[in-house]
Amino acid sequence: MPTTTWNRHHILSLADFTTTEYDTVLQTAASFQEVLSRRTKKVPTLQGQVVANLFFESSTRTRSSFELAAKRLSADTLNFAAATSSMTKGETILDTAKTYLAMGTDIMVVRHREAGVPNAIAAEMDRLGVRVSVLNAGDGQHEHPSQALLDLFTITTLIDPDHPRLELLKGKKIAIVGDILHSRVARSNIWSLIASGAEVHLAAPPTLLPKFFAKFISEELEGRNYSPNPQLFLHWQLEPALQNADFVMTLRLQKERMTAHLLPSLREYHQLFGITRTKLELCKSNVKVLHPGPVNRGVEISSELMDDPEFSLIQSQVTSGVAVRMALLYLLGSGKA
Repeated sequence: MPTTTWNRHHILSLADFTTTEYDTVLQTAASFQEVLSRRTKKVPTLQGQVVANLFFESSTRTRSSFELAAKRLSADTLNFAAATSSMTKGETILDTAKTYLAMGTDIMVVRHREAGVPNAIAAEMDRLGVRVSVLNAGDGQHEHPSQALLDLFTITTLIDPDHPRLELLKGKKIAIVGDILHSRVARSNIWSLIASGAEVHLAAPPTLLPKFFAKFISEELEGRNYSPNPQLFLHWQLEPALQNADFVMTLRLQKERMTAHLLPSLREYHQLFGITRTKLELCKSNVKVLHPGPVNRGVEISSELMDDPEFSLIQSQVTSGVAVRMALLYLLGSGKA
């Protein structure tokens, strides 16, 4: 697994990822997917290195996936839990990070409910002049790079299992439906899908897809050389987003982040924006559905559709997560041996 094309020290955002970096992650993950299919699923790639999972926010899939990925690479793992840490006694986030640094940590996987915390830890590590990499495992309403990369891997391996690559999505119509305002997953997926040349359609009620969001994305895209030009569309009704779509990504309603009454009721939301088998009739006949989890069954997606292997890629996303996170840890850690 060559890393000659990889020079990134931290993975904090996908906004400035290059096509080469995307393809490197996808191809490295494909190699690890093959490793995970063997009887012996462990490789000594990061033996002797320490991966610290600093999850200041609760998580099931992401935390377990990163922990398993590190162990599959033979790294030693440290798991932080805010509720039982010295932060309850007043210790700061940066002091916590420096404590793990003093224990010999090589890679810090950071998740926090506030945007910018992984960037702040990465900046502190750089200021200290240490060779510690920081990987953003989700920060507030900012980004969730590894989730978008595993979504990308799930889709591209479906199209070409042997050679997943970014260009496979060029011209594909992909609808992202749901709580886009609060979704760090949506933001990271927008960057990766636009870079691929896909046609990206966002659909949500106006309260969950405000016009300023489009302005923000447009300003972020200015000055970047995408070929072809970015194809991003906003819809406040579901039907135009689903029309002839190749893939549909539905997002969880993040009620814990909603500080105002943004929806009349969950029942009405499901009627208007919930993904069901009937609504998928607007899409391509071979359409596939994704969801980053956890899922509110019967709200964002019908329970029947979620469990239908003909349409649902949700379990494949979870499986892909281990291989993709192995790839990310490998790419960050390979230069530290």
